[in-house]
Amino acid sequence: MTRILYSLCGRDDTRPFSPHCWKVSLALAHKGLDYIEKPVPFTQIPTLENGFSKTVPILRDGNLLIRDSFDIALYLEETYPDGPTLFGGEGGKALSRFVESVSNTLIHPALVKVAIKDIHDLLGETDQIYFRHSREARLGRNLEDVHADRDAEISAIASRFEAIRQTLKHQPFIGGEGPLFADYILFGALQWVRVTTRLTLLPADDPVSDWFERCLDLYGGKGRAVA
Repeated sequence: MTRILYSLCGRDDTRPFSPHCWKVSLALAHKGLDYIEKPVPFTQIPTLENGFSKTVPILRDGNLLIRDSFDIALYLEETYPDGPTLFGGEGGKALSRFVESVSNTLIHPALVKVAIKDIHDLLGETDQIYFRHSREARLGRNLEDVHADRDAEISAIASRFEAIRQTLKHQPFIGGEGPLFADYILFGALQWVRVTTRLTLLPADDPVSDWFERCLDLYGGKGRAVA
């Protein structure tokens, strides 16, 4: 049985960059499950699997299709209980929901402003038109104006990680002594910026930087495979 993970790319399909797809990539590796990754550009997503989803990730596991990174993680946990746990029980699921909320409301909005012009520039022409129209409508500003404020956003980003930083002073991973899906949620956000901008957002001696380096090394350096 071949598992297929549909993920997101620009002109270069060797550089998948979606934060949500990276969560699933590490979740599959965590469970020790083989899969084929098929990155596609934004405008091809509606054609996948007979229009199954408007967004990626999409996981095909045999005859089943699952969308949404958290739902995929829950599916993997239930379907493959013999592999290492992604949550460590109901408490870990609650932790992951909390980390996802922190990421979506506090961290992602800042990272969007840092990376948005770089993402546009990675895309093919058709996707650039789609991306510019949809993101400028969402933000109420053109991409160049958002990009012009990037340095100010970067200088303020460290403060957005303070709660995570304090946690990581006591343990190597958000999940404790080893990574859980909660770690992959935040890893996906930082990997998104790493792949699209190649910027270093946090000082090397920041506990969050140390944690991110540990995550990049997981599963044979899976995160580092995209430089």
